[in-house]
Amino acid sequence: MLRDEMITVFGGSGFIGRYVVRELARQGYRVRVATRRPNLAYELKPMGVPGQIQLAQANLRNKASVARAVEGASGVVNLVGILYESGGQTFSGLQERGARTVAETASEAGVKTLVHISAIGADPDSPSQYGQTKARGERAVREAFDGATVLRPSIVFGAEDAFFNKFADMARFAPALPLIGGGKTRFQPVFVGDVAEAAVKALFDPAAAGRTYELGGPSVYTFKQLMEFILRTIRRRRLLLPVPFPAAGALGLLGEIAGKLPFVQPFLTRDQVELLKSDNVVGATDEGHPTLADLGIDAETIESVVPSYLIRYRKGGQFADKDYETVRETRA
Repeated sequence: MLRDEMITVFGGSGFIGRYVVRELARQGYRVRVATRRPNLAYELKPMGVPGQIQLAQANLRNKASVARAVEGASGVVNLVGILYESGGQTFSGLQERGARTVAETASEAGVKTLVHISAIGADPDSPSQYGQTKARGERAVREAFDGATVLRPSIVFGAEDAFFNKFADMARFAPALPLIGGGKTRFQPVFVGDVAEAAVKALFDPAAAGRTYELGGPSVYTFKQLMEFILRTIRRRRLLLPVPFPAAGALGLLGEIAGKLPFVQPFLTRDQVELLKSDNVVGATDEGHPTLADLGIDAETIESVVPSYLIRYRKGGQFADKDYETVRETRA
């Protein structure tokens, strides 16, 4: 039986958004998915019963479309964000001004609760535009919507992720994988299903109102350890090549130039290189924010989830032999 509440999800057709929509539908809520291109989001509708999931066209640069998307909603989740600027989409336009537009419009419409998805690394003093605009977006949301909840995940993993899949795919053809800055940056990967569950719990838990949660998995890994894990999982031997930050910046510039070509996504940008100079883990800023555990969520490990979808990158895929050589000892 469907609940009466309507929840609007901005960015619901994206990687994390699809899992948030599925979790809301599973719990019986009516869901309105606000997206720029509803025609590309029809795969979401079968996640619920007929009529449970609606698709609505909305652009954060058009406040009237945002107002239509939040009309009649009791809760709003905003997941809109980008990893690099392209096609007229800018960090400040989406992650700062767009976040403010959603929060202001939701407040004006009488929406009861708002969950805003930010990121670990959000910092007004960050050397990266991504980190700066994430922080300014958080501040804008706080100013516009009293009691908004902010979630800051570390890198998010899941079957459609752009991290483990990207490097596993690269390892199929490249003789080496790069270790940006020597591979010493630390990460705390968090499962996309846990992030979705956290977003839904934060919507309806009065204790979450006005709080900022940092979401990380149960273990911390260096970038090098994650590359080694990927190679072990897909059963391929590749060199791990340290790339100093200055050289990585040059690669980032080349990535940005390539990204201006049609249908080309940059492998790396200079802004991402700046992000990699800081650890991406819970508690890195010593602010003492609550975590997944405070929401009653037992976080999944990469070891229990990632092999299930990286298996396709093995030679022979799921039919690969069980006996295989271990990953070659890598250079420091």
